[in-house]
Amino acid sequence: MITIKVRNNEPAERAISRLKNLVVKEGVLMALKDRRYFMKPSLKKRRKREAAARQRVKDFHKEVRAAQREEESFLQ
Repeated sequence: MITIKVRNNEPAERAISRLKNLVVKEGVLMALKDRRYFMKPSLKKRRKREAAARQRVKDFHKEVRAAQREEESFLQ
């Protein structure tokens, strides 16, 4: 269960903001959205595969940028 303790003299807006961030970080919001409608198992697999492909592209670009930064620092 997610709990937020309000600190001394903390505005309610700040506590609500911390709660929102924690809900997003824990993945509760995404789980709620995923379970809103029924999704066939084949569609779940396809979406999972597509998400993995997107993540691989992101990771590849991240490695390329890191290699470029390393090369630049080596040349200087």
